Amino acid sequence: MSNVNVPDDLRYTKDHEWAKLDGNKVRVGITSFAVEQLGDITLVDLPKVGTKLEAGKAFGTVESVKTLSDLYAPMSGTVVEVNEALANAPELVNEGAFDKGWMIVLEVADSTGFDGLLDAASYRKHLDESAH
Repeated sequence: MSNVNVPDDLRYTKDHEWAKLDGNKVRVGITSFAVEQLGDITLVDLPKVGTKLEAGKAFGTVESVKTLSDLYAPMSGTVVEVNEALANAPELVNEGAFDKGWMIVLEVADSTGFDGLLDAASYRKHLDESAH
């Protein structure tokens, strides 16, 4: 699993979402490991701006040629931005899971939940343990 891209400046969930904190906003997407597992992504279904999300609960789906997978919120908050480009170009997730393939931005009332997410080393360890 060591060949998987796991940027050190992000936090992760065991469900393979990534989170990037910027003040009281958290940008969310899926990891390159998740993209590899899914294969070619054909549809991304995301919530509307203004939707309130609860940490650990599903907020949307990603459909690929292989499967349909739920997306889980890494933190509780309100959706303040959605990557509209994914509606017409879901392959952006395959092309850049950590940049142009981001999915939503949450506004969080309490950013302490960010510290409860996996850091890069812990996420790599999780991937290694899951592989066995």
